[in-house]
Amino acid sequence: MRSGRHELILSREIRYDGQDYWWGYQIADSAQRHQWFKLNLDPYQTRGTELAKTYPVPISATSSEHSAEKLTTDYLTALKKHAEHVLRYTLPRSALVSTPVEYILTVPAVWSDAAQAKTRQCAENAGMGQGSTIQMVSEPEAAAIYTLADMDILHLKIGDTFVVCDAGGGTVDLITYTITQLHPTLKLTEATPGNGALCGSSYLNRRFQAFIEKKLGQETGWDEAVLEDVSYRCTSLPGLMNNATLGISRSKLRLLGTDVRTIFEPVLSEVLGLIMAQITATTKPITAVLMVGGFSENAYLRDLVRKEIRSNPKSKDAEVLKPKDGWTAVVRGALMKGLSTTSISFPTTVISGRRARKHYGIYAGTTYESVIHDHRKRYWDAFDGNFRIRTFSWFVKKGIVIEEEKPVRLDYYSTKLKSDGPLKEIVTSIHVCKDPENRGAPMYKNSEVSHLVDVKADLKRIPTHKIPVERGHDGRLYYVVRYQIQITHYSANTTYELIYGHVNYGQVTAEWV
Repeated sequence: MRSGRHELILSREIRYDGQDYWWGYQIADSAQRHQWFKLNLDPYQTRGTELAKTYPVPISATSSEHSAEKLTTDYLTALKKHAEHVLRYTLPRSALVSTPVEYILTVPAVWSDAAQAKTRQCAENAGMGQGSTIQMVSEPEAAAIYTLADMDILHLKIGDTFVVCDAGGGTVDLITYTITQLHPTLKLTEATPGNGALCGSSYLNRRFQAFIEKKLGQETGWDEAVLEDVSYRCTSLPGLMNNATLGISRSKLRLLGTDVRTIFEPVLSEVLGLIMAQITATTKPITAVLMVGGFSENAYLRDLVRKEIRSNPKSKDAEVLKPKDGWTAVVRGALMKGLSTTSISFPTTVISGRRARKHYGIYAGTTYESVIHDHRKRYWDAFDGNFRIRTFSWFVKKGIVIEEEKPVRLDYYSTKLKSDGPLKEIVTSIHVCKDPENRGAPMYKNSEVSHLVDVKADLKRIPTHKIPVERGHDGRLYYVVRYQIQITHYSANTTYELIYGHVNYGQVTAEWV
């Protein structure tokens, strides 16, 4: 829709003409454009549901010439220029020059670490800042921050547990929180790992278009222009003859209730399944389901959620609530979180802990022990003078609570023969295991483990004379670097830093695979 309050939502579309491009509502309705490109920043998510398989991202969304990263960067560049243009007419020039501008990005909670990193890189390439100057927040977390500040009718108390359902255009994101503190700051912790899928309201649009094409595609006067027209005006059919059998009269199409249910049912079924999966996975009774995002404005969806949650003993007494302006809850909550970092006097909700959705670990050498290790995988370490074996060290286990901004340090060492020259770089590979059956993380590599990221530490920043030289068990001299990788988790990103000799050498390069 392009009327009413939803005019405030920018159309995430872009169109190229050589080196120039148009974006948003600059693009004429009938013009070709790139759409849905944000979803291709995390291509594995686009294949996750039956809806996504049935209605794949349009071919025009990306191309060899215009990757998802380029489309996103150009779109964010245009958005930044537009924001600066608006500010020039809002603030005095002196204030605009002296006031630092910070950007906050929100991302779906179900996005992979690599997709989050791509989003940040696109924002950096668009000139929105560098590194930590760009804040990133998960969308359901931002929604929870705004919703709890707005909805005092909840009469919150410690132990209350609620599901936040952020139902947008492309994705539906869910997270369940439990209140752990009310004063002086409202604190929440994740009660269970979040979930989500591609089943937003845009799939209703796609199903509506498919329904109309199947019903009217063979009629005289039907063409792409009519389809485009009916897609925006829902029931207006200029150019088609009256047909009582098809329900066409005076260029209007009459849809039966059964038709509407046919269009809605597969999409709403996916959303209801996600909500019930959160409730089932939570050990605590549910106080409320908070519905935010544009799709949550749909009263039919909210009514079905009310009916569905009554079937589970943990949620039979739960309310289904929609805050005022819930369709903008994510952007409002993100702004509130950003303002809270600039002033301690600005109240906000703090997410004190998040549940890990996967196992995170490093495949590294450790001392071989015949009782627990596979002897076929052992190797002889000339420096150490012992058999060693490469196994996973899982520094984050799926389901545990991860505290935000609380660094975790991992100890490692690396050696190199002195005769081969000093160590110039250390590469530490981080792996993940989704463990869908919750059987626990494996000791060795298998098909459930995937390579996540290579963390590269540039040792050229460390003077060679500060790198110890030790004699190995084989009598030869080795450079020996004993170091730590410091990992810090935030709402929607993770940072990696090199610690050597009690000195923090800053963030190291993370190359996502």
